[in-house]
Amino acid sequence: MMFAVAMTFIDQTIVSIAAPSIIEELGLSSSGMQWVVNAYLLTLAAFFALGGRLADIFGHRRMMLIGTLIFVVSSVLCGCVPKGDFAQTWLIIFRATQGLGAALMFPAALAVVVAVFPVERRGRALALFFGVTGALTAIGPLLGGWLTGAWTWRAIFWVNVPVALIAVVLTVLARIPNQARREPLDVPGAVLVAAGMGLSVLGLQQASAWGWSSFVTWACIVGGLVLLVLFCVYELRAAHPLIRLQVFRDRAFAADNAVLFFAMLAFVPVFFFASVYAQVSLSASPNQAALYLLYFFIGFAIASQWGGRILDKRGARPAMKLGTLLGAVGFALWANKLTDLSMHDQWPYAALAGAGIGFLLAPASTDAVNRAIGASYGEVTGVTQTVRNYAAAVGMAIFGTILTHVTTNRVVETLESRGLPPEVSQDVARSVAEDVTGHPDGPEPADVSEALRSAEDAVRMDFAEANQWVFYGMAIALGIAFLCSLWHPGTRVTEEPPVPDEGPAPETTAARHKAPVTDLAGEPGPEPGPDP
Repeated sequence: MMFAVAMTFIDQTIVSIAAPSIIEELGLSSSGMQWVVNAYLLTLAAFFALGGRLADIFGHRRMMLIGTLIFVVSSVLCGCVPKGDFAQTWLIIFRATQGLGAALMFPAALAVVVAVFPVERRGRALALFFGVTGALTAIGPLLGGWLTGAWTWRAIFWVNVPVALIAVVLTVLARIPNQARREPLDVPGAVLVAAGMGLSVLGLQQASAWGWSSFVTWACIVGGLVLLVLFCVYELRAAHPLIRLQVFRDRAFAADNAVLFFAMLAFVPVFFFASVYAQVSLSASPNQAALYLLYFFIGFAIASQWGGRILDKRGARPAMKLGTLLGAVGFALWANKLTDLSMHDQWPYAALAGAGIGFLLAPASTDAVNRAIGASYGEVTGVTQTVRNYAAAVGMAIFGTILTHVTTNRVVETLESRGLPPEVSQDVARSVAEDVTGHPDGPEPADVSEALRSAEDAVRMDFAEANQWVFYGMAIALGIAFLCSLWHPGTRVTEEPPVPDEGPAPETTAARHKAPVTDLAGEPGPEPGPDP
């Protein structure tokens, strides 16, 4: 299960490092490349809860294998994208199906882990499962940089093939029982949450192209948010909801997810924006950009260990407070140094920002899972993973819009100072902002080409200044997360929540797992009770 889920974490970050190479070869726009990253995050968030429910209906092992197959086929097709006008659409479509495969695979794999471990060993198993797979996020940029530099950016997708084969072989050898239960599927809920997330992110990401004064922009944003509200209302009244929103009645659980939402606005997007900044403004190679991101991960890895210890000794609240505060300061200081255009001078601030995320991520996620209603690990993990991936998609959309808007304005000023008329400067600046390599496609008039050549260093600085706005925005997001951490009551979970005895509680993913069929030694466990 860890081999399978490792792919979903690696693919959240591996594409970011190859963005300039993909843009240059396929002729993608900046917003198009952001959609390539976001299509994966958005479908993973929108269909995660549905994937968990389908795993319950058709069986965890079967759905894990189906999700893995969809994921690896999509990966191969992403790597085989043809050049030409259809390249951007092709890549976005199969990145979306990659996310769908991950959404089917991840909850099924988690359910298998919950089912085969007895209660007394389940906590340690889940800690290993989330700890190792989450840490593999760090491999994404390093692996992506090496593959892009040594071979081709297409290999960042093909590398999933051997990992998937190992996962499938191990799954077959493990002889995992395939438990399936007939139950209704919340189709209206699945449609509402997918449409709501998709519309809201579409409006936010296209705002720079459509304009903030555009009716279509606000129709998408407001319409998406309205659909998400309708989803919440529907789920609270549904007999068999996709997500049991009653879990948010626990103040600590709600605070954990609020912290995760605002922290994830920065955590996944930072890989894309820092990587592109390094390769454009710092003229770094993909390998050098990967090492640049390594500063962030060093801080993240060290702080993750301390964060876990703080959680064990004092609970999640102190770790979240410290992490959000350090993260806000780290991102702000990092933003301030971006215009120095020196990679090595930025490492303390990148490491500090990474340490902030490291301190809070595991404690917030673990505390939320520990507060499961009726020991419903699968259910609350579905909620937290949906929140995390939707926040990452929103962060990509918002910060991408900011980057394009500020870059355009800065480049306009630079070109006008070089003698180009305002209307020409505006058109060229928009083209430069959409092409993050800084070299618009197609022939340019002689005076425009000369102005661009003379302003090349200035344009790189303009792009660095635009990224400053993005990183300051990430610091603000962590500052809001700090305020959310103060809302946490500070209570600690010292034992597994009991399964409620009274009344026929609604059937949930983890309630179905409370009596494992076998333990790791192969000894039979108690048989599951009858269906409600």
